[in-house]
Amino acid sequence: MTFLRNTALAITALALSAAPAFADAEAEAYVQANASDVLASLNDPALDATQRTQAFSRYMDEFTDLNAVANFVIGKYSRRFTPDELARYRTAFRDYALAVYEAQLDDYRGNAVVVEGSVDRTATDSIVDTVIKRQDGKDMDVRWRVLKRDGKFQVVDVALNIDGNLIWLGIEQRAQFIALLDRSNGSADALINKINSMTADLKASKRT
Repeated sequence: MTFLRNTALAITALALSAAPAFADAEAEAYVQANASDVLASLNDPALDATQRTQAFSRYMDEFTDLNAVANFVIGKYSRRFTPDELARYRTAFRDYALAVYEAQLDDYRGNAVVVEGSVDRTATDSIVDTVIKRQDGKDMDVRWRVLKRDGKFQVVDVALNIDGNLIWLGIEQRAQFIALLDRSNGSADALINKINSMTADLKASKRT
């Protein structure tokens, strides 16, 4: 996960550049309930490793708009890929994103999610600040960017505290993926192969 350590200050500045409005209690309640369910899915003793991943993935699919994140991280290339390339890329990206989130949140499975506040970037775009509490005192700061569309909330990016830096995963992935596409003349296959390789590495290192 070395690449996630890069450009932390720039990412934080981009994520918070919009002028704040009023905190959104609905967005906070949404994150509180759903983030707790996501973490609980990683700690269900009745599930084996495969079932646990399936449950976690199901919650994240409901909680996050992964297609929107997938399109965001490749920028202009989302309009240049063919429909088949975009579909294959989205499938690869979903597997990778879920593996990243599971790997980063796994150490905090089963612990309490505490909402500490929020900032409304617009009437439909909020940043919700949370802390995942651990008994050993090694709490984790997590920020959730939540959009409200047609009366429904969904998370479109997550910032995790990695090596002391709060990293927005979607923004960091965008920098990496667009750089690869620029170097490969926009090759969807080159990007998909890279994503699949990173996903395989993450899954090889996960707990059993």
